[in-house]
Amino acid sequence: MIDYYETKTHPITKRMVLDAYKHVRDNGGSAGIDGESVSDYAENLPGNLYKLWNRMTSGSYLPSLIKEVKIPKKSGGFRSLGIPTVEDRVAQQVVKSYLEPMIDGSFHPNSFGYRKGRNAHQALAQAHKWCKHLGWVIDLDIKGFFDNIDHELMMKAVK
Repeated sequence: MIDYYETKTHPITKRMVLDAYKHVRDNGGSAGIDGESVSDYAENLPGNLYKLWNRMTSGSYLPSLIKEVKIPKKSGGFRSLGIPTVEDRVAQQVVKSYLEPMIDGSFHPNSFGYRKGRNAHQALAQAHKWCKHLGWVIDLDIKGFFDNIDHELMMKAVK
């Protein structure tokens, strides 16, 4: 029997795509630039998931444009929020679910941001613990970090 890994470029199973869809469905969210909601996407679920799986495993998947929504800030002005299409959110979830277990162990134990099973309360508890031993704190919040980072250098680091 031929394993799909032998015929496809990337090791993504149909089950991974289905599980990712269920995660996206359960999170809800707005339609992206294509106007397709999660319930619209579900109307042809087998066909949509097969098409996405086929493109992702063959390396021909390309994400859609992102819908930009301006969110007012309390301090005045706006910040941009990007809303991907449902299909792109499913694809992102597949990649996240695949990579997360492999790279999570490389993070510092005191890293809490956007990590599975970690939250702000745990970060505060860790900060409180460290404050008993040290008399200083470093807080970094780089305004526009992702707008200004050298993306070529970032992608090199990710690779």
